[in-house]
Amino acid sequence: MKRRLLMVSALLSFALAGCSSNSDSPQDNLQYSQIELMYQEAQEQLEIGNFSLAQERLNTLNTRYPFGPFAHQVQLDLIYVHYKLDNTDEALAAIDRFISLNPNHKDVDYALYMRGLVNQRAEHNTIQELAGVDRSDRDSSMAKEAFKDFAELLRKFPDSKYAADAKKRMVALKSRLAQKELAIAQYYMDRQAYLAAANRGRYVVENFAGMPEVENALAIMAESYDQLDLNELRDDALAVLRANYPNNSLVD
Repeated sequence: MKRRLLMVSALLSFALAGCSSNSDSPQDNLQYSQIELMYQEAQEQLEIGNFSLAQERLNTLNTRYPFGPFAHQVQLDLIYVHYKLDNTDEALAAIDRFISLNPNHKDVDYALYMRGLVNQRAEHNTIQELAGVDRSDRDSSMAKEAFKDFAELLRKFPDSKYAADAKKRMVALKSRLAQKELAIAQYYMDRQAYLAAANRGRYVVENFAGMPEVENALAIMAESYDQLDLNELRDDALAVLRANYPNNSLVD
């Protein structure tokens, strides 16, 4: 729906541009009509979900008419198509190029939003998720990038129509990053590296306040300090755990 709104806005702009071009030469009008027809064909393919063919049409437009009346919208549509086709590198390159060349464009917020979506999608392993495999220990670098992208969007465009969804996605990404830290902490626990485990737990508590993962982080801290005979630190961790999660098994 959001992409469709952009498309409708673009088509209205193009229609107005076409009306204003009546005084141009017949050759100019013919070229404009050809570009408009090619763009409409690309949009038809987008609407029916034929992203590969849409990409082909849009690439042709982008190559032949890089400064034409449809140029910016073609670039934005290509970003969307790359995202739908899981072309991560191409999508990120197109986004960075668009923002760099058009820093004051009215749809820069959309480009930032799409960069977050691209990085978030790249972070997931579809096969593992479909199989129901918990891989919280997998690389989280793309999740971090996605979080930064959405944070940049909110900082620069707090009133953007994409802001609300970006906030929701940031919560999910923050949980994902906290789970990664917990997986590392548990790895250290399993190998009796209790000080390293406690430090990871403390990192979660300090950096992911309000997230459900904090409960397990406090439990890991309490158990680790107990193993290290650091009784005061253990009791502090248990006190925080008891105050915030009274039903935790370690509290009894």
